[in-house]
Amino acid sequence: MRAKDRILVVGAGLSGAVIARELAQEGFQVEVIDARDHVAGNCHTQRDPDTGVMVHVYGPHIFHTDDMEVWDYVNGFQTFRPYKNRVKTVSGGQVYSLPINLHTINQFFGTCFRPDEARAFVEAQADTSITEPRTFEEQALRFVGRDLYAAFFEGYTRKQWGCPPADLPAAILKRLPVRFNYEDDYFSHAHQGMPEDGYTAMVDNILDHPDITVKLKTRFDRTQSDGFAHVFYSGPLDGYFDYGHGRLGYRTLDFERFTHQGDYQGCAVMNYADLAVPYTRITEHKHFSPWEAHEGSVCYREFSRACGPDDIPYYPIRLVEEKALLADYAALAERETDVTFVGRLGTYRYLDMDVTIREALDTARLYLERRATGGVMPAFLHAPL
Repeated sequence: MRAKDRILVVGAGLSGAVIARELAQEGFQVEVIDARDHVAGNCHTQRDPDTGVMVHVYGPHIFHTDDMEVWDYVNGFQTFRPYKNRVKTVSGGQVYSLPINLHTINQFFGTCFRPDEARAFVEAQADTSITEPRTFEEQALRFVGRDLYAAFFEGYTRKQWGCPPADLPAAILKRLPVRFNYEDDYFSHAHQGMPEDGYTAMVDNILDHPDITVKLKTRFDRTQSDGFAHVFYSGPLDGYFDYGHGRLGYRTLDFERFTHQGDYQGCAVMNYADLAVPYTRITEHKHFSPWEAHEGSVCYREFSRACGPDDIPYYPIRLVEEKALLADYAALAERETDVTFVGRLGTYRYLDMDVTIREALDTARLYLERRATGGVMPAFLHAPL
């Protein structure tokens, strides 16, 4: 096999698996390496041997998309069962629905508003002096007012991000809507579901191709690029450069696992909004597979903290200091040849699973196009900044 026909993919998560599959189907020999002992990255799932529950090992992942091609793609490798994410939250000793909806508003304020009445009431609560919200706190105060902000967002956000909401950008809150009806589905996408046999089985199927070789428990260093026509790197962007300028900031998660005989909380996700409760949420994993029946239950208490060198990075922080450092690493990446940085870690961006797959498909197709025309493959399909 000639060197130009060999591709190295760093990371066996969604980005790496999809790129590997697309290129293998076009005749390339693809080697996929991953430092962990399993594929699927942070969406890795496995059966608990005692209860039979399908556990989302690194926290829950719910697939949701409006991208029909991506939906068809994942269903080609695993049967997806319908699943709607209906999140509850505990605040001040009461249980409410999230996102904030008409039921939440009526329950919290002890009212019986119709939609137009609730809209007018919440607008009256809002701080209309804030015309262009710049921070998370300003965004919340402008759109829901002080009481709802204090009850549902302030404490949870401090726990999740480890800093005051006034230090976070407004864009973080824009992902969570306020609804003036009784719809309690967390997402509004047309296609939502869970893979019947888990995400790891799906990624295994994507990687099941005679021209793909997977090597687990294999750490990457740049000397491994020799002999490959191109490298698709989905590891940490700063890690590729040996953290020479310092480490980009992430939040990581700690999980306190416990079991229960029966039904522990009656739903998959229960948030805890009060700052006095140290964890952000409890997840009960058998509820992520509602088509299954299990007497026993596996639950996780979830704690958020700053990510250390030996921790698994989850959420990029992307505040001012990190963006300045990110610009330095992006400039270094642009000077690399025959390397494309992909995925959540490679581009230091928060990406939902469907967007990750979409970008991986687009990246593989661009590579094939550039190979055919003699063009140069960019370091980033989507720039980090």
